[in-house]
This record gives sequence, structure tokens and C-alpha cells, in this order.
Amino acid sequence: MYTAYELGTIGILAFIAGITLAWLFRVLRKKQAKNILEEARSEANRIKEEALLSAQREIQALREREEEKLRRREAELKEEEERLRQREERLSKKRQYLEILEENLRREEAELAKMIEAGQKLLAEEQELLEKISGFNQEEAREYLLKLVEAESERYFAKKIAEVERRTKQEAERRARKILADAIQRLALDYVEEATVTAVPLPSDEFKGRIIGRDGRNIRTFEALTGVEVLVDDTPEVVILSSFHPIRREIARIALERLLEDGRIHPARIEEMVRKAKEQVETVIREMGEKAAMEVGVDLPLELIQLLGRLHFRQSYGQNQLRHAVEVSLIARMLAEELGIDPRPAKRAGLLHDIGKALDHEVEGPHALIGADLAKRYGESWPIVNAIAAHHGQVEPATVTAVLIQAADALSAARPGARIEAYESYIQRLSELEKLARSYPHVKEAYALQAGREVRVILRPEKTTDEMAAKLAYDIARRIEEELQYPGEIKVTVIRQTQYTETAR
Repeated sequence: MYTAYELGTIGILAFIAGITLAWLFRVLRKKQAKNILEEARSEANRIKEEALLSAQREIQALREREEEKLRRREAELKEEEERLRQREERLSKKRQYLEILEENLRREEAELAKMIEAGQKLLAEEQELLEKISGFNQEEAREYLLKLVEAESERYFAKKIAEVERRTKQEAERRARKILADAIQRLALDYVEEATVTAVPLPSDEFKGRIIGRDGRNIRTFEALTGVEVLVDDTPEVVILSSFHPIRREIARIALERLLEDGRIHPARIEEMVRKAKEQVETVIREMGEKAAMEVGVDLPLELIQLLGRLHFRQSYGQNQLRHAVEVSLIARMLAEELGIDPRPAKRAGLLHDIGKALDHEVEGPHALIGADLAKRYGESWPIVNAIAAHHGQVEPATVTAVLIQAADALSAARPGARIEAYESYIQRLSELEKLARSYPHVKEAYALQAGREVRVILRPEKTTDEMAAKLAYDIARRIEEELQYPGEIKVTVIRQTQYTETAR
């Protein structure tokens, strides 16, 4: 254990040691700080020197770049200066050239003025000389020349107008023929020829007596119920049904054929068969009307369907009227399509154009007007009514549709094979046509061609002129219209031609 003195001494020594250590530490820190400060100064100087060197290098590079730009700019300025100098030289040359041209033009203008003055003098002398020679002054000569030019112009333009009219007429005829030909070419319909008098075959001649009945009561009942005359003659195994009304005749035919099949012929049975035949014909009428409307593609009220179907039993020169109506509708539609107008009114009017024939045996008047009245009664529009009324010329056509119906009706009726004509009447019509054409004194020969649809007239050329030939064609056509009866139309061709023939030996 230490004593208090030792402890005090140790404490003092420890204090002194601490102070000494503190002093040593302070001295060491001062020395270290001095060293650090010197190192910092030397580092700062080094950095300063490096920065100065870097700045000098950048300044040197920038100076070199600017000097290079300056050199390039000086070169460009020199080039531009050279171009300006060359341009100035060219402009100077052009100015000199223009001055020379201007001087030449001034000289030429002076010479031209002298020539114009001399020409005016010459014209005045020539005009004075012409007036003396012609006896006309300037105004009189001008009027005379204007009259000559006007007359020549009139002749020239009259000739041109006639040529244009001729070409226009030829083009119109060509286009009309093409339209009609295209429409007819697209049409294909089958026709079934039916006789206007119905012959009903009998199983045997003994049925003739049964048809007549006791005291003729069967035949009288049959005729009273059907409205048809029954002709029982010597023709073997045939009975003829005669009536102007085709539907009555059809009803009578069906009823008689059923009676012959049944074999029981008496008034009560006749009445029953006639009633059933009427019902069957009514059904056929409706079906045929609906079929025709469907084939054409129009929607009709039931009343017009019934009237249209009645045309199935109507014939005109052997042409079935319902098929004729369908054909007219199709042709009218095709013509409307060729002309670029709405085909719906045309095909509707074409289907209904002969609807009046369904009642023409019952109502007095032309069937066209009867049909127009029926169409109006059942709500058809005015263009359709007008087309029906005008298709035979009873009224004037007021629309393009009406004109198309006229053309389509004529095409359907007049085309070869559409209608039957008796051989004797056909020959007579051709003979009358040729005879009428030969009745003119200047006609050498006349020939009816194309089944009487064209007459070709040969003139005596030495006794006629072209103007006379044109007038003769017009006169013959008008006489044919007034004096002859014919279907469709007839073309009149007048030929005036002189031929000279020589033989080389």
C-alpha cells in the first residue's frame, strides 16, 4: 500500500506527465498543420499551373479555329467577288448588244414608215384605178362584195344544213333500228295457235242423237245455259261449238266433254256440268292472269287479274291475246331500258294495253278506250291510262311510255309468224300493193317484198328526176295508207337508176 505522500507524489508526477503529453501533442499538431498547409500550397500551385496550361491550350485551339474560319470566309468573299465581276461583264456585253439592237430597230422603223407611206400611196392609186375601171366607188364595191359573200354563204350553209339533216336522220334511223333489234332479239316467247271455232270429237255418231235429246230438249238446254250454238251436221264424230264469245265457247267445250265422258246427258246433268265448267274456267282465268302478271313482274288488283286472264281465251288473227299482252309488256320494257328511262310504267301499260278486249263483246266502243276506262276505274295512274287509250291512236300519246306501247304493240302484231293470214287474202293484198304502185305513169316495175312489208318501185330514169322520185315515194305511201288494209307498216322504196354496159372483146 502506498502512503499518502507517495500517492501525492504519484499524482503530481502524473499531472506533470499529462501536461507534458498535452504540450507534446500541441507541438505535434502545429507541426502537422504546417506540413498540411505547405502541401496544400504546393497542390494549389500545381493545380493553378495545370489550369493555366489548359486555358492556354484552349485559347490556342480557339484562335486556330477562328483563323481557319476567317481564311475560309475570305476565300468565299473572293469567289463571290469574282462571280459579281463576271456577271457585271456579261451585263455590260448585253447592254452593248441591246444598244446595237435598239439602233437597228430605229433604222428599220424609219424604213418601215417610208414603206408604209409608199404603200398607202400605191393603194390610193390602185383604188382610184379600180374605181375608174369598175365604175364603182368604194361603198358600192363593198356592198356588191357583201352581197356576193352573203349569197355564197347561204348556198354553202344550206348545203351543210341539208347534209347535217341527212346524217342526223340516218343516225336516228340507225339507232332506232338498233334499239328495236336489241329489244326483239332479247325476246323469246312460244305461241300456240288456237282456232276460233271449237270442234268437239265424239266417241261415236250415236252421241249426236243423245246430245240433241228428245224433241231437242238437251241441245236447247245446253245452248240456253252456255250461250253457244251447237252445230250437229253430217261431219262424222264431230260437233261444232260456235260463238263469238271465246269464254262461253270454252265453258261449252269443257261441259260437253264431261257430258260425253259421263255418258248421262239430260237437262239436270247438263246444268250441273255447265256450272262446274264455269267454275273451272273462272279458276283458269284467275291462274292465267296471275301467271301473266308474275311473268312480267307487276302487281295488279284482283279485278284486273280476272280481266287479264279472260284474254287467254281471246284470239286475233290466230294470235293469243294474253301472250300478245305479255310480249308487248316485255318489248316495251326492253325499249324503255334501251332508252334509259324507268321501265316499270312501260311494262305495266304493255300488259294492260288490250285489257278492254276482255269486255269489248259486252261494252260498245273501241277496246283501247274501254281498256283506259277500266284502268282508270281500278286506280291506275294517268300515264298508264293514256298509254292504253293511245295505243291505237284514239287519243294523242302524251308520254314517252305511250309511244313505246304503240311501237311494242306494232312490233308484236306485225312480226312474221305472230298472226295468221289467209293465203287468198295475203296474195290479194300483195297484188293490190303492186298494182297501186304500177298505176303511176313513170313507174317501170313494182315488187312487193318481205311478206308485203316493203314495196320496191323501179322508175324510168329518162323520164324522171330525183325530186320527182322523192315526191312519188311520198305519194305512194299516202295512197297505201288511204286505200289499203294491212297489218303493221309498209316501207316504200323508189329506185331511179341508169346503167350503162359495154363489153370489151
